[in-house]
Amino acid sequence: MHDRPTQSGRGGPRSVSRRKALIYGLSAPALLAFGSVVATVAAQKASAADMRLIDFTHRLVPPDQIKAAGFDGALVYVSELRPGADFDFKPVTRGYADALRAAGLHVVSCYQYGKPGWPTPSDYTRGYGGGVADAQTALRLHDAAGGPVGAPIFFSIDEDIDLDTWKSVAVEWLRGINSVLGVNRTGVYGHSQACAWAIEDGVIGRSTAPGHWWAWQTKAWSGGEREPRAVLYQSVVVTASEPGVRMAGTNVDVDEVLASDFGQWDLDRT
Repeated sequence: MHDRPTQSGRGGPRSVSRRKALIYGLSAPALLAFGSVVATVAAQKASAADMRLIDFTHRLVPPDQIKAAGFDGALVYVSELRPGADFDFKPVTRGYADALRAAGLHVVSCYQYGKPGWPTPSDYTRGYGGGVADAQTALRLHDAAGGPVGAPIFFSIDEDIDLDTWKSVAVEWLRGINSVLGVNRTGVYGHSQACAWAIEDGVIGRSTAPGHWWAWQTKAWSGGEREPRAVLYQSVVVTASEPGVRMAGTNVDVDEVLASDFGQWDLDRT
């Protein structure tokens, strides 16, 4: 969605880009410093590109098995269990979060209570007031599990919304969340466009990784598009036709890490 065609010249001398002109004008020490910054950012991206997390769909996976399978951590739910569900991963307990961290695994907080038709509507449909209530619950459960003050919480838009729905309801829900957590700790989960809208409307915070926001994109409903400013990408989604990754007797989703700061608890952002 954000790709742009490369423009080519029509003959004559090729102009120097503003970026190159800046570099050419730098002194040698400044140029070395600039190169160091570029190298650091590139190294951070390369490191992040090798990392993968899981998120749960039915049952918790023991931390040692997550690590043994080659994953680097998990997204944990700081939300209550829906009526009629028998999941054991909502809400995350302090004991489980501590076990993940003791195993050297990263932990990221996310929130989802409602789901279309089971039995409540999606959380975002409740607008500003619903956002306030959801953020209060998420904050309480995040704190109880040992989540740090500086870590964001990702709130789910778990369906295929359009721009009209975004403008009329979903963005107001996130503004309600902002009123409790602050924009800097608010993240969103959704398709590529939902992530882009959230960034452009200023309702989710910035990662400390340059060029990234607290956006967790799912491949579902994204039509193959990618939001390059996201910090996480859910590349494997458990559905009726796709089993996801089998681990410890359950199926899990897989999430690619796209930035050095992807919302992990163990990063000091102060």
